[in-house]
Amino acid sequence: MITAAVELADAEGEAGLTMRAIAGRLGVEAMSLYNHIGGREDLLDGMVDAVFDEIELPAAGTDWKQAMRERARSAREVLRRHPWAVGLLDSRSTPGPATLRHHDAVLGALRGGGFSVSMAAHAFSLIDSYLYGFVLQESSLPFSDRAELDQVAGGILADQPADAYPHLTELITDYALRPEYSYADEFEFGLTLILDALRPDG
Repeated sequence: MITAAVELADAEGEAGLTMRAIAGRLGVEAMSLYNHIGGREDLLDGMVDAVFDEIELPAAGTDWKQAMRERARSAREVLRRHPWAVGLLDSRSTPGPATLRHHDAVLGALRGGGFSVSMAAHAFSLIDSYLYGFVLQESSLPFSDRAELDQVAGGILADQPADAYPHLTELITDYALRPEYSYADEFEFGLTLILDALRPDG
């Protein structure tokens, strides 16, 4: 049932997540779902836990910076598959085992790298604030591939006088429309700044 709910949310968003719709995917009556789950909150708990279970955990003994980089990359990819989950990941008051395991592993990698308890909390919060914000921004962009980016950027340039927005024009023509440009590179740039700024305080 959790898998069906996640698939439905991926297709329809959280707003389309109803017991009737889930039951339809499973080919059963909606009321029969309550034999397996207490209600919508229990369902969301399970869905969030399933998303956390997809994120790769920091490997034991990995340098803290590399562990945080790999974990952030994995989390971004998972959240791109499940964009509805961004606002729910840290909202559950009864987190499941995968959620707890994930948080404990991230904190463990930071503590093992020499971060104090308070600095580990600061680092975890900072990285996730950036991660979630980037995924939200990325999922809201009016393009999802190179062809769409070229179309959107070209339309902006075509609809404006050449000298109306010189800095925006410069950004588009000299940066965003370069063949090698990828918006994903912005994630790596910001993540590197954050990780380089963090320091263990052991």
